[in-house]
Amino acid sequence: MSNLGSRVYGLGAAALGAVGLVWGDFATNWAVLYFIFAMLWLPRVVGFPQLFGTWGGMLEEMAPAAAAVVAYASLLPAGSAAATRADRIGRLWFGVCAVSFGLTHFTAVPQTAAMVPRWIPLGQTFWAVATGVAHLLAGVAILTGILAPLASRLLTAMLVGFGALVWAPALFAHPRVHTTWAGNAVNLTLIGAAWVIADSIAGRKKSARGRSELRGISRVTPSPL
Repeated sequence: MSNLGSRVYGLGAAALGAVGLVWGDFATNWAVLYFIFAMLWLPRVVGFPQLFGTWGGMLEEMAPAAAAVVAYASLLPAGSAAATRADRIGRLWFGVCAVSFGLTHFTAVPQTAAMVPRWIPLGQTFWAVATGVAHLLAGVAILTGILAPLASRLLTAMLVGFGALVWAPALFAHPRVHTTWAGNAVNLTLIGAAWVIADSIAGRKKSARGRSELRGISRVTPSPL
């Protein structure tokens, strides 16, 4: 698996930690604690199960944790049962999170549309809905394995676009606002998380192709007399 996605993921986690240190909430920003702090959403989920925002908030926290599981799987012996199991759990977990990102767009279209720059053609609402659909399709692809390499790469690229078009300009416009720094850090972490997933899927497909080619060679190679 490529190290670049893991490095971006680590950079995002470090950025979250730096923002937390400045603003005094660093404990909630360490990547190793994502899952634990995602669980802090449970009282809100239980208390307000009809509000998808509470589910979406919990799953947004879980997405980097899912990528961490996949990154951990890459450190285990290649092809081992533990590595395969951890990779599959993290990948499917991230796929569920990606689907939730899309549903969040649809349950908060006005709020999502307000974040889209007005100068982008086709209108703010169009892009709020279109990116929601893209999240849903990417999540389904990751869950089912259908076009998963392409979908995971496109998801990563879309998150990069969010950073360039939405979060980075907000940082320059409102440099003293905590949420703009946190939003940039969260988006960078999600970029890295999606990249880790995309690298894992691509690596898995390459390994499967290599095994298939080896089996093909073994079938046509004549046995010694």
